Amino acid sequence: MAARKSGGFLTRASAAGCLLVAIVASGAQTPPLKEFSHKKHLKLGNVAPVIAAAIDKSTYLGHGERVRSFLNSTNACAACHRGLEDSDKVSAANMPQMADCLVCHNTIDPPDSCAFCHPKGAQLKPVSHVAGFLDTHTNKNLRLDLKSCAVCHGKTFTCLGCHLK
Repeated sequence: MAARKSGGFLTRASAAGCLLVAIVASGAQTPPLKEFSHKKHLKLGNVAPVIAAAIDKSTYLGHGERVRSFLNSTNACAACHRGLEDSDKVSAANMPQMADCLVCHNTIDPPDSCAFCHPKGAQLKPVSHVAGFLDTHTNKNLRLDLKSCAVCHGKTFTCLGCHLK
């Protein structure tokens, strides 16, 4: 499907086709999602300022420093699909991060809140969560990225939050 632009924005019909092409072209293995409505999200307008504000207020649950520079765009698509205009090949780096979604969909109560976007039985655990992870994750030599833990466990998670259960 050819992308058609309207006032600098992809039209809704071309945006859906563009996403499908992007996912197929990237071969990226991302956690499966339930149906996602570009139509509904495009009605919100450009969410880049909202994501940027979350980064600036340190409420963004990811590596905001990696995405902040992409959020100075008036292109509503670029708020979530960053760097497409500079890339020759679409990759997972051009796809929205879960931290982007959590700026608005910010109730984190695993595993219950996972079911809002992900189908039951979806493999959501990161590759670091291998057999024995619960016994070894406190080892400082693992150099775990605690900021990425917040996406699933929330910003206020603590060791005792799990270990007292």
